Amino acid sequence: MTAQVAEATVEIQARQSWLRTYRSRRYLLVIPPMVIMVAFLIFGIFADLIAPNDPGQTHLLSRLAPPAFSGGTSEFPLGTDHVGRDIWTRIVHGARVSLIVVAIVVPGAALFGTVIGMIAGWRGGVVGQLLMRYVDVQLALPAILFAVLLGAVLGASLRNVILILLVWTWTVYARLIRAEVLSLKEREFVVASLAAGGSNWWIMRKQLLPNVFNTIVVIMTLEIPIVIVAEASLSFLGVGAPVEQATWGRMITEARNYLTHAWWVMWMPGLALMLVALSGNLVGDWLRDLLDPRLRNLG
Repeated sequence: MTAQVAEATVEIQARQSWLRTYRSRRYLLVIPPMVIMVAFLIFGIFADLIAPNDPGQTHLLSRLAPPAFSGGTSEFPLGTDHVGRDIWTRIVHGARVSLIVVAIVVPGAALFGTVIGMIAGWRGGVVGQLLMRYVDVQLALPAILFAVLLGAVLGASLRNVILILLVWTWTVYARLIRAEVLSLKEREFVVASLAAGGSNWWIMRKQLLPNVFNTIVVIMTLEIPIVIVAEASLSFLGVGAPVEQATWGRMITEARNYLTHAWWVMWMPGLALMLVALSGNLVGDWLRDLLDPRLRNLG
């Protein structure tokens, strides 16, 4: 019996040591994605300082100039496109457009979706069912087709892109927050508050909202790369920001005809989009594990 206890103790200690090593390595692995996301934030905020030139300025004598590391000049570090526009400048200013969209869409969708989800989960009944049936209908629609349809109806503008993405993304919050509220409303502390005479507004604000806050933060983090890719997709399809605004999606769609002999025109904005989207997903996964005690205990 003593030998079995000792063996079990050694096994537990070995597992704890492995978990500590895994956690430390996981934290190290998330540093590069965090650096990329911070760089994206800095580029978006300080675009005019980092790339002071006009992103629409053309240099016809330098059309399709290669990047500096591939035989080009330092004047155009990432090369130029088919009309001689500096790709580096357009990528930096494209980051600003994406950041503006993210800064408005993600908090706006989180606020609206959380309110709807909490009302549907707390009230239940006909009100909750009607709200969730609408959410189900919208989630059943092909997302990108729905966004393109709205874009074609409303027209190409940054304001319309923000409106389209707000309409598209709030349902995710509503569905998940409703599920959380349905679970929380059966908990003892909520039942006790209700029995003590607490109003619906007080319970939702003081009891439910603090307990779903971590979920809201995680969803917002995971929605950032989705919104960035969605904005780029709308611009790629011609229903995004206006032509005069530099966006990553429009840069990619304009470069399609030059991929075989000027690879950098498409690769540079595509690489920027891929790195930011991938980094956002990795940071979101890490934050989910950090804030969810169930996942945190697994490793």
